[in-house]
Amino acid sequence: MKRIVPMILAVALFMEQMDSTVIATSLPAIAHDLGVGPITLKLALTAYMVSLAIFIPLSGWMADRFGAKRIFRAAIVVFVIGSISCAVADSIFAFVVSRFLQGMGGAMMTPVARLVLVRSTPRSELVGAMALLTIPALVGPLAGPPLGGFITTYFSWHWIFLINVPVGIVGFILSGIYLPEIVSENPPPIDVTGFILSAIAAAGTMFGLSVMSLPALPPEIGAVSVVAGIIAGVLYVRHARNHPAPLLDLKLFRDSAFRAAAIGGTLFRISIGATPFLLPLMLQVGFGLSPFQSGLITFSGAIGAITTKVIARRVLVFAGFRTTLIAAGLCGAAFTFINGLFTPATPALVMTGVLLLAGFVRSFFFTSVNALSFADIPDRDASKATSMSAVLQQMSLALGVAVAGGILEIETMLRGSKLELQDFQNAFMMISAITLTAVIPFIRMSKTAGASVSGHRLVEKQAETVVGK
Repeated sequence: MKRIVPMILAVALFMEQMDSTVIATSLPAIAHDLGVGPITLKLALTAYMVSLAIFIPLSGWMADRFGAKRIFRAAIVVFVIGSISCAVADSIFAFVVSRFLQGMGGAMMTPVARLVLVRSTPRSELVGAMALLTIPALVGPLAGPPLGGFITTYFSWHWIFLINVPVGIVGFILSGIYLPEIVSENPPPIDVTGFILSAIAAAGTMFGLSVMSLPALPPEIGAVSVVAGIIAGVLYVRHARNHPAPLLDLKLFRDSAFRAAAIGGTLFRISIGATPFLLPLMLQVGFGLSPFQSGLITFSGAIGAITTKVIARRVLVFAGFRTTLIAAGLCGAAFTFINGLFTPATPALVMTGVLLLAGFVRSFFFTSVNALSFADIPDRDASKATSMSAVLQQMSLALGVAVAGGILEIETMLRGSKLELQDFQNAFMMISAITLTAVIPFIRMSKTAGASVSGHRLVEKQAETVVGK
């Protein structure tokens, strides 16, 4: 039972993560069938991200009001309906609307799944459960593109969305059987003003970053959207400070462990957003590999991510959150830098090995940082923490793509030529510098932070008892 709950939740998240990335390699085929250009169809990617940004803040309140299990199962249904709608869409308008509907389901699945896990798992077992839940977030972006290319090439792009149907049905049935009933609470009335401001802030920023990194519209529109999002964000902060029950509670940042996890995790996720964008492009544009060849190389990162579950708990018991996250952050920055040293002469086996280790390190970091986010948060605030964490996660992933795309755009403008291998190498090195800053919040964190979850302090006390005897 301890493993069944996180595995059911992980399958649903895998469905959402895979779907959000698998579409990237299928855009030309979908665009051809719908009679539009691939750049125009990128509006579908933007619509999905904007939908996430709008509805994620609502997820915590909905789970408290109607019950986390009920909302999670409803989210699966909405996501599956959106998937079917995508598969049968015969126009760009219908496809974009369908993707927006999918985003509504995905916005509820991810944070509510974490909430179910936190409320149904003892704190001492949270690390192992989070390891299972973290895997889809890392496997999806790496496995999605090659799988999407394979399905589109040998079958039809429609199957990218239709394979979600049986998976969703199984997830809906199993969640009804095995997920625990979490009693719904009686939260305060929904913060309507906060919802509007947070929606404009998150959606404006996400839309703007998406437009600037995936130019389906003039970049000026993206810049205006980002500015509008920032202004709405500032207004939301003022509103939240004076509201008795804000939709996204900024008081969560008073908890040192949550604050460190939020800031450090956000900085680290920039590389997670940038790498799946940069690496396939570098292998195909810079190295001249086919999409399938590059997919076989990048997939090794997904394999590395899966192996984390085996030792995450033991390492945290031994070293604690602070030491583990500093080490994983440094290693993550180093591996991102090494990506910038790849050349066409680098053996595929070497690149595969580096990406395998990088996947392991990143998965280890996020298993730890996700568990740390809830380590010292009271159960009554768990829903607020899941919403806040999910918003920051989506924002940082979008920022990663935008930063990577911006670096490539600036380099080509300065040189006045098309993309070259050196542009990708420089981008990886700059991203690694940003990743390195993720360790700063953890350096200032207490060595015993989150000890109730990691078990690290208990080991130290046992050692002191033995020495005393």
